[in-house]
Amino acid sequence: MTKFLVRVVAAAVGFWIASRIIPGVHVGGALSLLIAGLLLGVINALVRPILVLLTLPLTILTLGLFLFVVNGLTVWLVTALVHGVQIHGFWHAVLTAIVISVTSWLAGGLLGDGKRQ
Repeated sequence: MTKFLVRVVAAAVGFWIASRIIPGVHVGGALSLLIAGLLLGVINALVRPILVLLTLPLTILTLGLFLFVVNGLTVWLVTALVHGVQIHGFWHAVLTAIVISVTSWLAGGLLGDGKRQ
């Protein structure tokens, strides 16, 4: 449960950073960011595996680069459902997905993965 909450907060921070550095991304406030982070976590857990499986041949053909498109689609889906976060254009969604991925990776690295030896 703690790991999921860290991912939600990291995604919210990623949306916020993306709104600061990507011109087509706008956020309404902290509550919108937390809702977007929570929804992104749920969509990544439920919808993204199905998308990855359905697009597997294309992902193999592009040597994994199509996963950027899948990640952009999931972020774009979140912004379609959360009114406080807006992304203008698909490529802005892909860039936002990259920023969120880096933010989540950094948060996981700073806090550890829970496997202490």
